[in-house]
Amino acid sequence: MKIKYTRYNKTMQKITPHLWFDKEAREAAEFYVSLFGEGSKVTHVLTLENTPSGSVEVVSFEILGTEFQSISAGPYFKFNPSVSFHVICKTKEKIDELWSKFSKGGKVLMELAEYPFSKRYGWIQDKYGLSWQLIYVENVPEIQRITPVFMFVQNVCGKAEEAIQMYASVFKNAPRAHGISEVRNITRYNKGELPDKEGTARYADFSLAGMKMGAMDSALAHDFNFNEAISFIVNCETQEEIDYYWGKLSADPKSEQCGWLKDKYGVSWQIVPRILGTFMSDKDAKKVQRVTEAFLKMKKFDIQKLKQAYEG
Repeated sequence: MKIKYTRYNKTMQKITPHLWFDKEAREAAEFYVSLFGEGSKVTHVLTLENTPSGSVEVVSFEILGTEFQSISAGPYFKFNPSVSFHVICKTKEKIDELWSKFSKGGKVLMELAEYPFSKRYGWIQDKYGLSWQLIYVENVPEIQRITPVFMFVQNVCGKAEEAIQMYASVFKNAPRAHGISEVRNITRYNKGELPDKEGTARYADFSLAGMKMGAMDSALAHDFNFNEAISFIVNCETQEEIDYYWGKLSADPKSEQCGWLKDKYGVSWQIVPRILGTFMSDKDAKKVQRVTEAFLKMKKFDIQKLKQAYEG
């Protein structure tokens, strides 16, 4: 694994990781915030009524400067290691502290130890099933501390490079204020590293609209793949943007609902107008309910219809 670190300028995120829980969204957010510290915080909690999952709670939070959103919407999807979160720690002591907390009710995927790429690294699933890769890095500049990492397995194994090149090309149209979209570095498997195929991605470092991400292929016999438990919200300013990302990413019409889609690799995205957050934060419960009823009927979001619902 070779990881290239770059300076990170915090702006309003274009892409927000989204976590689907059964009932634990607020509990988990508060756990992560308390665990990571350093300015991590829960920023907003919203309850939506009369959804297909009944009453659901939507929680927005930040950990180490990265924005997340989570939802408690029923036991329909389970986390697995096809998407994990790579956490850069400034001290070995912080890694040990995080590892100890994650270990309670968790599952070790790679033991906490010294590896060629880091003096202290480990990969673990926490008690909710969410996967974290903890790595100690010495003397790095101010950087994005949490990196989403995709693992391409089963039917999409060997397609990591193809996928991230496609993502980078799609997000090149994102406003430059958010940052660049590019594939930065790919470390490849060598001949004889079975079951992985020579030339496929051991680890790829890329960015989408300024968000650093990672990807890898794994030909081992995994019993999981990408699902809706972890999706990525694309925050859009205009209907033109929504139409663009929807057209570029959606590959499964059956998965299109309430702004959600699946791409051809099985990764879930939510193409969402940023103004929806303003509507849903209104103190007028009737306005929020009207907007909720409107978007539940939609596949691709229609900003004009959402505005009409908001205004009554």
